[in-house]
Amino acid sequence: MRQRFFPALALLFLLTTPVLAENLSGRVLWVYDGDTLKVENIGKVRLIGIDTPEYKASSRDRFYTKNFHIKPKKLREISQQAKKYNIQQTKGKNVRLELGQTQKDKHNRLLAYVYLPDGKMLNRVLLTKGLATVFRRYDFQYKEDFLKAEKKAQKKELGLWKH
Repeated sequence: MRQRFFPALALLFLLTTPVLAENLSGRVLWVYDGDTLKVENIGKVRLIGIDTPEYKASSRDRFYTKNFHIKPKKLREISQQAKKYNIQQTKGKNVRLELGQTQKDKHNRLLAYVYLPDGKMLNRVLLTKGLATVFRRYDFQYKEDFLKAEKKAQKKELGLWKH
């Protein structure tokens, strides 16, 4: 009796437990900057695994200067380019979101990989164009791939890496 009861109970539990959606989609309503969007019916979305410069001086500038020797003037320029690119590629368009293991950041933004209508991952595209750096502090699913994309942009001297 017990041998039949526990598997049946486990199956019942699986069938009645709500599953969190790992993939969401929605229309981009607003672009805050190079790594944060507002998606309809979802809210603020922070792109996982990348960092784009801020539009004004911030404490993050020291990281770019110390580790990559990028001057603040260049950071402001790339900040605007990244935001402009995101507006062109996403605003008013439907995007698909793939959630990471951690779903929210300390600012309560949903953490996601954002896929453009053409299927390309926005997080990675920003790296390949030199408009972002890899956010190295945390591990995430595509970290090795992102590091390779960043390295290619550096070698090609694109965006942040242009001398």
